[in-house]
Amino acid sequence: MQLDTEDNRILSPEATTKGFYEFFAGIGLVHQGLLSGGWECLYANDIDIKKYEMYEAAFPECRRHFDATDIWEIDAVLDNLNSDAVLATASFPCTDLSVAGHYRGINGKHSSTFFAFAEIIERLRADGRAPSILMLENVRGFLTSHGGDDFDLACRTLASMGYLLDAILLDAKHFTPQSRPRVFVLAFLPEAIPPGTILQEREFCLSDPWELAITARPDVRPAQIQNAMRTVNLETGWVCVPLSDLPGPPRPLDSLIDVDDDQKWWGDKELNKHLDMMSAEHRASVERYCRNGGAFIGTIYRRKRHGAMRAEVRFDGLAGCLRTAKGGSARQIVIAINKGNVRMRWMSPREYARLQGADNFPICVSVNQALTGFGDAVCVPAISWIDENVLTL
Repeated sequence: MQLDTEDNRILSPEATTKGFYEFFAGIGLVHQGLLSGGWECLYANDIDIKKYEMYEAAFPECRRHFDATDIWEIDAVLDNLNSDAVLATASFPCTDLSVAGHYRGINGKHSSTFFAFAEIIERLRADGRAPSILMLENVRGFLTSHGGDDFDLACRTLASMGYLLDAILLDAKHFTPQSRPRVFVLAFLPEAIPPGTILQEREFCLSDPWELAITARPDVRPAQIQNAMRTVNLETGWVCVPLSDLPGPPRPLDSLIDVDDDQKWWGDKELNKHLDMMSAEHRASVERYCRNGGAFIGTIYRRKRHGAMRAEVRFDGLAGCLRTAKGGSARQIVIAINKGNVRMRWMSPREYARLQGADNFPICVSVNQALTGFGDAVCVPAISWIDENVLTL
């Protein structure tokens, strides 16, 4: 059924209009994505001091609201939440939901911080101060971790506090030339549900509007999301928020990559080493572009395949998903071909920033620190799109 709501959200009179809490803030790209919607960050939390250095460079005023307290110090965190917020965001660590954390799951050392966030929200709810809207963000593995049990547990935890949930899978490739699919769980208290939202039927219905709604947008709710929403039984239920079409093609990759001679291009030894690390198929792709005689930009990641390190190249107009700079294989490589001449180098922090839609983000830290900050962040225009479609109506 469709929920009738006012044109504007009903906000708690105590809540600062469009104020938000940013948990697991990192370098602040969620903050940056919400700026265009007029949101005000009332509180930001992250224990990584190196990321805070970047956050502070972008948002000098954050000294008033940034908190480096460990999120498990729940009483201390609550003491610092002095203003009530409408929205709370949580890009909780993905480490244990991926190969990096050996798929330990949401109860692993890092990803289990979700439960600290949930307890903070529950304590705020008990005091009548809970944000009207929550937004979780994590990697695609969040859906499949432990056979889907981790996603089930996280969603049921939010529903137990009275939130109705929607979920989408949004890829940065619709906004910037980077392959970066991310799961977003959007949770609403009943008074904050967007106009036109479809609620899941509680009983079997031959023509269920909610079922029709979630299947109508496979670009943001693919089969994997649909199946999760059908199988996770929530105390409150699922909703389907109306969404506009995704934007057209992003800026071309070659417009974000610097090709001038001032870049730190590798010498022949390093270049040939990486050409030799390519499989026959990938080496043939490079040679084909060389024979073409034109100018082409591609990207390379080094990956372990069958016990050997391989350099895997792509010329599909997309960079690979940016990662944290922990080891050489995690850093992305630029390959530039011009009239048969091949050059390679490490991708720069400024190029990482552009691929995250944060072109002018101030970079005043070391290369690895900057690469890690951007690689562990969100795509800014993707956040702005969610804001325009879901948060600011």
